[in-house]
Amino acid sequence: MIEVEHLSKVYGSTPAITDVTFSVEQGEILGFLGPNGAGKTTTMRILAGYLPATQGTARIAGYDVHDDSLLVRQRIGYLPETPPLYPEMTVEGFLHFVAQIKGISAGDRPNKVTAAMERCNLLEKRQVIIRKLSKGYRQRVGIAQAIVHDPPAIILDEPTVGLDPRQIIEVRNLIKSLAGTHTIILSTHILPEVSMTCSRVAIINGGKVVATNTPEKLMTQLTSGSGYEIEITGEPALAKQVLHNISGVSLVESMPTAAIDRAYLRVISQPGKEPGRDIATALVRAGFGLHEMRRVSATLEDVFLQLTTEEKNLPTEVDSVATQEGEAA
Repeated sequence: MIEVEHLSKVYGSTPAITDVTFSVEQGEILGFLGPNGAGKTTTMRILAGYLPATQGTARIAGYDVHDDSLLVRQRIGYLPETPPLYPEMTVEGFLHFVAQIKGISAGDRPNKVTAAMERCNLLEKRQVIIRKLSKGYRQRVGIAQAIVHDPPAIILDEPTVGLDPRQIIEVRNLIKSLAGTHTIILSTHILPEVSMTCSRVAIINGGKVVATNTPEKLMTQLTSGSGYEIEITGEPALAKQVLHNISGVSLVESMPTAAIDRAYLRVISQPGKEPGRDIATALVRAGFGLHEMRRVSATLEDVFLQLTTEEKNLPTEVDSVATQEGEAA
């Protein structure tokens, strides 16, 4: 449904994005994840036809964003970071106005507007002036204007920024309800947003896509951060010495604790190693009291932090397929 290939945008001599490539399948929600200033909004604006790309191509529903701009705009719904609302209009009046400028016929407008309000839980607010709405409801109106013409693709740029926790949950559930019938790109830097809403993730950093895959596969690919958290009684410095001598252990670090008589350690294992049994045996034999030991795996936060603070790329889905084909050959 959405194909982005080698997309670049340069402002003067400053690159905003460089060689960005990813795709979004029909009915899928892709989380476009990155820190502030990474190039998320620039990419969203190019896909929405708001900005021209310097190089590369982007296609939505088979149409080129640059060459077939009008056809693309008819097939997308776009919610920028600041919802494009007219605060003096009522919710229903505004959506009728948007439906008109998006080319919906006069006969179809009432049904389309009502359907959008129903999906966004706005029916009880239909006659309320937009400026009197809470920020959460204004965000709902923003999403309603993006889907009022029932587009196959929806582009949402930071749709939950500035919302309180309850409003975030409501908007998140609304977005999830749109999956399947709509293809969605969700731009954000909020990690829970991705793990709870999106089926796949593209991580962008410094204007470049550094990883694309499902959250689960990204966490599997990242080996650092996997290991054990241990609660012991005894001198932590001596425990570290014992643990460093175990095969398969790459790092041992102390964790903060308010307990006076206990120490907490995090043990990072080497890729492909599972030294848990040896860790427990060594600690007990050395006379330490082992109160708790639990396996921990890399989280999406670990993936995000490593990819956005180090010069490192994880294999993308395309890379993984190519590697498997090469091995088969």
